[in-house]
Amino acid sequence: MNNLKATIRDKTSTGFNNRLRAEGNIPAILYGGKNPNQNISVRKKDLQNIINTESFLSKVIELEVNGKKEKVIPREVTYHVVSDEPMHIDFLRIVTGSKIVLEIPVKFINQSESPGLKRGGVLNIVRRKIELDCPADKIPDELIIDLKGTDIGTSLKISQVKLPENVLPTIRDRDFVIATVAAPTIIKEPEKPAEGEAVEGADAEGATATGDAATEGEKSKEAEASKKDEKGKDSPGDKKGAADKKQPEKKPPEKK
Repeated sequence: MNNLKATIRDKTSTGFNNRLRAEGNIPAILYGGKNPNQNISVRKKDLQNIINTESFLSKVIELEVNGKKEKVIPREVTYHVVSDEPMHIDFLRIVTGSKIVLEIPVKFINQSESPGLKRGGVLNIVRRKIELDCPADKIPDELIIDLKGTDIGTSLKISQVKLPENVLPTIRDRDFVIATVAAPTIIKEPEKPAEGEAVEGADAEGATATGDAATEGEKSKEAEASKKDEKGKDSPGDKKGAADKKQPEKKPPEKK
């Protein structure tokens, strides 16, 4: 059990609380039971080892206020939206004989002795915390789940967890699953082509394109040459006509 000292806060104004925080304190309130609520503050350095743990909101703390010790449990922590520093804490008095509903963290042990995990299986955690209805004097710090001997396909349910006497889960209508040992999931990525193959393919395409362009150029040149030849040649009919024009016309003999 953790021990913590607290100081009474005479003022509750925003300016006074900010001054407390600047001095390394956290404003808090103590409530519950038959005693009146008390405005208190605690030293931030005294909480450093437990405030960031997963079980802080279910951990029983012995709080000393003006020399009087009480068992309390943190119920809510308010954090700064930017710095994420604790700004305020609510502490609930634990009254003997009463019951309290808490979320208790789950701890898994002996993972190295699980045949399913050794063969590449995956621990699929469904619930990291279990909500329990607990007597005030029997609040467990954590729930232990032993993975020894578990194989792929094993489901770990609430019925397999040993709970303290009179401690019951708030969900009682079914034997809910806390975790499973699942088969490994492998995602195979498509193979990428080698860089050399890509370059060779590109060269081949380039060579083909160049060859096609050269062939088209040669065909164009041949067509132009053929047209010139056709223009340069005269047809046989044209030659005969030219020869007829050159010969002088014969006149008929004159009559005497």
